[in-house]
Amino acid sequence: MGPVVPVVITFLAILALIALAAAIVLVIGPRGSLVPQIGPVASNLAWVVAVVSTLGSLFLSEVANFIPCLLCWVQRGFMYPLAIALAFGPARRSRVISWWALAGSLVSIYHYAVEQIPGFSGSDFCSATIPCSFIWVEEFGFVTIPFMAMSGFLAIAALSLIHRRWLRTR
Repeated sequence: MGPVVPVVITFLAILALIALAAAIVLVIGPRGSLVPQIGPVASNLAWVVAVVSTLGSLFLSEVANFIPCLLCWVQRGFMYPLAIALAFGPARRSRVISWWALAGSLVSIYHYAVEQIPGFSGSDFCSATIPCSFIWVEEFGFVTIPFMAMSGFLAIAALSLIHRRWLRTR
């Protein structure tokens, strides 16, 4: 692992915490004031989150040489299409984006539980050579790769929801 890898991992962990905080604020915050302010750029922000998440996962596997487990591949299967779909206007208005991101977040939450709760680690579909319970990254004592993915998915879902609400008010 080169000297830049730990710095990038810490940066990605900080971005994940920011994304999760933003998702929480967008969902439970003062809705009336957030929709007009964030709505016009929400789909662009969702696309940025999806692209950064995609590039982050590629960095972790291709530069840091972390081997993705099966659940990591499933999460990638949810994130990579979001990076592509959110690049196009018509897809940005679709409810499918929010639901797809929420489905990805459920996989991430399950994967995080597999990592953190010993009873979950015996999943039948995880490989013995690349176990889903293996923790490659643990920043700040709790931010792992599935946690980062979950944060990205939740931010995308929240931003997509805000964007659709804004479209209805125009």
